[in-house]
Amino acid sequence: MIEVIGVAAEGLVSLTPEARAVLDDAEVVLGGARHLAMLEPRPGRERIPWPSPLRANLPAVLAMVAGRRVVVLASGDPLVSGVGSTLVDLLGADAVTIRPAVSSVSLARAEMRCGAEESEVVTLVGRHFDGLRRHLSPAARLITLTHGEDSPSRIAALLAEEGYAASRLTVLGDLGTPTQSRTDGIAGSWEHGAAPRLHLVCIECVPDPGSVARSLAPGLDDSTFDHDGQLTKRIIRAAALAHLAPQPGDVMWDLGAGAGSVGIEFARQHPRIRVYAVERDQLRAKRIRTNADRLGVPTLEVVVASAADATGILPAPDAIFIGGGANGSLIRSAWCVLRPGGRLVVHGVTVETEMTILAAHRLHGGVVSRIAVEDLEPIGSFTGWKPSRTITQWAATKPRPHPISTSEPETT
Repeated sequence: MIEVIGVAAEGLVSLTPEARAVLDDAEVVLGGARHLAMLEPRPGRERIPWPSPLRANLPAVLAMVAGRRVVVLASGDPLVSGVGSTLVDLLGADAVTIRPAVSSVSLARAEMRCGAEESEVVTLVGRHFDGLRRHLSPAARLITLTHGEDSPSRIAALLAEEGYAASRLTVLGDLGTPTQSRTDGIAGSWEHGAAPRLHLVCIECVPDPGSVARSLAPGLDDSTFDHDGQLTKRIIRAAALAHLAPQPGDVMWDLGAGAGSVGIEFARQHPRIRVYAVERDQLRAKRIRTNADRLGVPTLEVVVASAADATGILPAPDAIFIGGGANGSLIRSAWCVLRPGGRLVVHGVTVETEMTILAAHRLHGGVVSRIAVEDLEPIGSFTGWKPSRTITQWAATKPRPHPISTSEPETT
């Protein structure tokens, strides 16, 4: 059992008597340099700093101290973007005890007089700052966990770029200590210097006049994506995403991703979704990366490979989209690896692909639709309807197996 103890900003004096007794009894203490410096050297107690990079090297450290009384020191609540979550993930819930202190998020909400139901917590600790873009919307209130003394300036620049230069920023430093500080300003005119080493940034989003906010509803405007024509158009994309039915924690494959629009919009539905956009063309793969970062899903993984090759190397999916190049072999492979309850959507524009789709429908069920879209466009001094290619769409859900009953039949 590993004991994880949250330490408030004022240091070890914040610990309860129970937590202090656990710490005093430890044979090994793991933590960052700041926390380990709070402990006096003592015979029989080893202090071990976190390895770098943490996630990759932590299993080796844990193996080295196995069988000893181990305490981990962490900041505030170890389960708020902290090492507590990492340890539970690596070791399992039964191997870890968490003793939290008041989190910096709670202290920030108290300072800002902002309830939990009125705000959203966004963590940028150890993550790409582009992830903030997904959370921006008019009137949103964000409590942003950050890293780096220049993070307020980077956040202010990002807000201005996204059309939120009028947003109000508050940098809270050293929360809960006698040296607690507060700096307020506007994103578009932010000129404050380096932030305290321990800080977070509160954002009250205010859109600039004339700016258009991005909705999380499926079907972003086609102009949102950089593409070379290989793009699932807006109305067709929205229909595909309705069948793909994104859920928190889903793993999704976008096979033959083109500009990545379907996978990107799938990823935008929830931060815990993981998307693998598979595209064999190097230039298109680069466009997908750019589109994903700009639309706030930098965690989307671009896989440069053919769709057939990728099906054997990626984590098992909960949803698969095949937007082009579908054939019988690829559909069979996709259906085979799809998790029970998973959703598969296939689009086709050729008669040959349509025949493949109909064969898959006969085998697996689901629904087949033909979607024809016409847009109003100028014809000289008049207007008329310009049709796009008709899309044949197949959507199916893989059945969940029925539980096997182990009970004996009743006898009379």
